[in-house]
Amino acid sequence: MDTKVLYVTAIILAAISGGYYYFSGSGNKLQVDAARSMKSTAENINLTQTDEKGELAVRAQVDRLEQDMQKKTSKLENMNASMYKDGKVDSTFYAKLVNGYEDNTKVILSQQVVATKILQDGQLQFKTEELTGFPKIREIETDKAVEVTTPQAEFISQGLKANLNDGQYEFFNIRGKYEPNS
Repeated sequence: MDTKVLYVTAIILAAISGGYYYFSGSGNKLQVDAARSMKSTAENINLTQTDEKGELAVRAQVDRLEQDMQKKTSKLENMNASMYKDGKVDSTFYAKLVNGYEDNTKVILSQQVVATKILQDGQLQFKTEELTGFPKIREIETDKAVEVTTPQAEFISQGLKANLNDGQYEFFNIRGKYEPNS
């Protein structure tokens, strides 16, 4: 998830706040530690991100975002995101809570997580309570129970590792039913 807009907004807010304190005579009252803290929040976010070719890559809606620029962490509430490939929705993700680490190279989705991969003949849907994603390399994993629904099968797996680029999925300790197409 690209956070350049939030960075620019945070810098502008910091500059305005710093100017206010400096010109109001309150600048010397700021603590050095507080000045180093670069935390920002935003509500009702609609994000559209393109790739290096200018094609749509990600669309997301988030109710609330808290971001710590120093620690390179973020916290999102009620995230609903779609990832695109070749101009079409490739996968979608929903979670009540999302924590991003290392400038969002590692993202942990939790609380009512639903991840959907769009297939040619339907969709592959994962429901779990926690899912770790690596957006730049398009991989997801969890060691929690996962309800998996496909056009031909429904099962529960105790864990998942998936590469969304090549469609390789690894499930653990599966229980369910399979109905092949006739």
